[in-house]
Amino acid sequence: MKKLFSREEIEKAVKKLAASIERDFEGERIVFVCLLKGSFMFTSDLVRHVKNPSRVDFIRASSYGSGTRSGGKVAVTKGIEENIEGENVIIVEDIIDSGHTLKRVKEILSLSNPKTIKICALLDKKARREVEIEGDYVGFAMTDGFVVGYGIDYAEQYRNLPEIYVMEEEGEA
Repeated sequence: MKKLFSREEIEKAVKKLAASIERDFEGERIVFVCLLKGSFMFTSDLVRHVKNPSRVDFIRASSYGSGTRSGGKVAVTKGIEENIEGENVIIVEDIIDSGHTLKRVKEILSLSNPKTIKICALLDKKARREVEIEGDYVGFAMTDGFVVGYGIDYAEQYRNLPEIYVMEEEGEA
């Protein structure tokens, strides 16, 4: 594996994203919806840096299973518990990749009539996009490659790494 982003680079990006969110939602309440499992570390760090009144909820959806390529079909296995009607909602995602999962999650949350829905992603891989969706707040743009670390996994491994690494060969352990 090759290190892609250091702890320091990640922390700097998280603080910058938090400052942008605070500026855009000055004094307003925000409901952060963490897309499990990969975004839990990012969400935790992000929320600690946003001073707005906020709540956090979780949704679990995936189009990957245990592979490195999206299957295109999105399975939602845990919905949110908070009432988001009339609220400012920010979906927190680790990576915008094919876009299938994020698009489906946004559609589901839109049914609850929030005031706004924004997307905050640590990483954006535009080259792999298969559906039309964009992040409102993005930490890093990157080219293709399968990444792990900082909550992001490969077959439920490597989440505990404090930096983000790119796997140099698909399926590398």
